[in-house]
Amino acid sequence: MKDFFVKWYAYNAWANDRVLRAMEKQDVHDESILRLFSHLLSAQFIWLNRIKGLPTEPFPLWQVYKLSELRTMTEDAAQNWNAFIESQKSFRHILKYRNYVGDYYENDVEQIMIHLVNHGSYHRGQIALLMRQKGYEPINTDYITYERVVTGQWQE
Repeated sequence: MKDFFVKWYAYNAWANDRVLRAMEKQDVHDESILRLFSHLLSAQFIWLNRIKGLPTEPFPLWQVYKLSELRTMTEDAAQNWNAFIESQKSFRHILKYRNYVGDYYENDVEQIMIHLVNHGSYHRGQIALLMRQKGYEPINTDYITYERVVTGQWQE
């Protein structure tokens, strides 16, 4: 499963970076777009901190960050998740936690990790739609595009 997560999170980092580069290139400052991307990244930090038993408060779930802050967050999220994945032998254990409204849950870390990348894909799709509606050009973040880039079949 480790090989899957190495690749899954490499894809996630690539997709986040592509979205952010498109936003930077077009100087996107629309609050609704920034809020969704901020939320996507905050969730990545919150889940990793939960898994590691660290406080989640430093990452408000719906705070709007500036493009410069999102650049740092994008890079840090990728590095932190990669380091975590490399440090683990197994991801099959139950995490007991309270979500941001205080509800108690127990979930398998492996399932949380799958969910988190899927969550990012969902919000990147919303961001693409909003960018198009507001006159910006969205960027392709499909997994198959990532595979084509990695195997040299497609140039960025």
